[in-house]
Amino acid sequence: MIGGRPLVVVVGDAGLDVLVRSSGPVAVDSDTRSDVRLTSGGAGANTAAWLVACGAECLLVGRVGADDAALLVRAQLERDGVGSRLAVDAKLATCCVVVLVDEAGRRTMLPSRGAAGVLCTADVSDVDLTDVDHLHLSGYVLLDPSSRQAGLAALAAARGAGLTTSVDPQAFALLREPAQFLADVRGVDLLLPNADELAALAGGAEVEAARRLLDHVDAVAFTAGERGATWVDATTTAVVPALPSLVVDPTGAGDAFDAGLLAAWLTGAPAAAALAAGVRAGASAVATIGARPPAHDAPPAWAVMPRVPPVA
Repeated sequence: MIGGRPLVVVVGDAGLDVLVRSSGPVAVDSDTRSDVRLTSGGAGANTAAWLVACGAECLLVGRVGADDAALLVRAQLERDGVGSRLAVDAKLATCCVVVLVDEAGRRTMLPSRGAAGVLCTADVSDVDLTDVDHLHLSGYVLLDPSSRQAGLAALAAARGAGLTTSVDPQAFALLREPAQFLADVRGVDLLLPNADELAALAGGAEVEAARRLLDHVDAVAFTAGERGATWVDATTTAVVPALPSLVVDPTGAGDAFDAGLLAAWLTGAPAAAALAAGVRAGASAVATIGARPPAHDAPPAWAVMPRVPPVA
């Protein structure tokens, strides 16, 4: 803790999002007028920024390219008050995701993880975990074979240092080997899936399905859109309804939920209160364009790490 604020290390992607909202059905082989915006993104960076907005201190660990996109990424993290430890890849570009948002607010994501996809054990192994309270891992790191070992190393280091841990599975379409993923997260304190990810991992999207995962993790907190959010552990089941919110852009809503819940839980909030904090953050996220909290001018509480030279 720093001044009563939990100290969290987030391991995950940092990059740019290209948000595309078309004026109607896409006209193949022709033009479709659209609103296109470039915003900061990456599931790890989004969660880190929302953690700071929700009252935690945060260090993001990841990998970016040696390009102009990385400069934008670093500048936005600093504005968001997030400390960063970003290795620089000399060959691959910084992570970029094209997000297609339709008239109903539904999104289709076309990701290119780039440098983030080759996050390696060396990038996470020498992070100082002294005084850190918690490590949160973005599931994208585990779901990509090229970065999986780095994710496993981060979880092992956190357990060795006595930290609590959490993992968001992130993408149900990528959970092609659920048994392998569950083996990778065995012993994690908190799993944070949405309903689709829960169904991919446990064969259903209800409380009983979440209970089946307690053989692997200590607790499951899952979101289910308009049905709100649910916490399940060995002794507690809590349900919090969704909040009414105008959906402007759903990008990053799950990352915001994770952050709101973690920031509350790490300060001792019971399950229902932690869920409610997550739901509030998620509702704020869908009402905002882009995946980050509204801009603020607070300087980073955890100093930004110096620029790391490119590696092969």
